[in-house]
Amino acid sequence: MKKLTLLALTTLLGACNSMQPASKASLDGEVFYLQRIALPPAATLSVSLQDVSLADAPAVVLAEQKGPVKGQVPLPFHLNYDPAQVKPGHRYSVSARIEMAGKLLFTTTEHHGVKLDGSDPQPLKIRVDAVR
Repeated sequence: MKKLTLLALTTLLGACNSMQPASKASLDGEVFYLQRIALPPAATLSVSLQDVSLADAPAVVLAEQKGPVKGQVPLPFHLNYDPAQVKPGHRYSVSARIEMAGKLLFTTTEHHGVKLDGSDPQPLKIRVDAVR
């Protein structure tokens, strides 16, 4: 009986060890703008990593960071994503926006493409432009 219990426990422990958490990858960067103005203290920053492969469909968000702005530009961000979601031949982009009470103040106006193959320079520099 002891051998059977020991065998069952060994099998269970082996199964637990083989269950690895999903691998994660990340992108680090900074959001900045060229205007020489301070952000309001209640402003929020949103940065997202998106699959932008299909021109006639909404982008698929792979990772997103949202929260209150801490300090002034450059504003750091960190995006964790699952590399298993990265598909060969697809195009990926990072976009950012700064809002105040639901009103858009700054947003990306250029494509900030990333390859997600480990060759992307980090920290990424994402410029946002004022919305008029």
